[in-house]
Amino acid sequence: MEATFNVNLPNALTYSHTLLQECVYDGATVVDATVGNGHDTLFLAQLVGPSGRVIGFDVQETALAHTQTQLTLTGLGARVALHHTGHEHVARYLPTDKPLAAAIFNLGYLPGGDKSQITRAATTLTAVKALLPRLIKGGRVILVVYAGHPGGQQEAQAVHDFCAALPQQTYQVLQYGFINQIHHPPYLLAIERR
Repeated sequence: MEATFNVNLPNALTYSHTLLQECVYDGATVVDATVGNGHDTLFLAQLVGPSGRVIGFDVQETALAHTQTQLTLTGLGARVALHHTGHEHVARYLPTDKPLAAAIFNLGYLPGGDKSQITRAATTLTAVKALLPRLIKGGRVILVVYAGHPGGQQEAQAVHDFCAALPQQTYQVLQYGFINQIHHPPYLLAIERR
């Protein structure tokens, strides 16, 4: 008799939360580099606890306003600092006395938003390069890569090439995603500091 399971492989976004749960601790400092609709921001705010800090970035005021409303409704607002600027400026906002447990990026455009406002390789890589040296041992920078929109393939390739060239003595990089699905499903790149 064959055993049957009612379990599916998690998609990239779901798996990103699993990877964050493994490295974010109570009191941690973390970054949501692309706040968007606030789902990751709220998730991180729960993980860091009352003494932790989430530093969030987005270039779209509507995304920040929506996220702030969700934070207020859930009582998690005190744990989060939202900044109306691009993630390429992350280094200006990182506390000098706190190492970083994790950061997450959702590359592409804001779902339900202006599809002409997309993340770009130059700004994404500027942010990643600023975050990596600040990671604690076992800390992770996670990039959920959406590449099915105009400009998406170029950013995905640049980010992939950067990650593939990271020194394995310092970082290990995981790529996770489905390879037999239509419509360019997102995939995940996770950089972990050794």
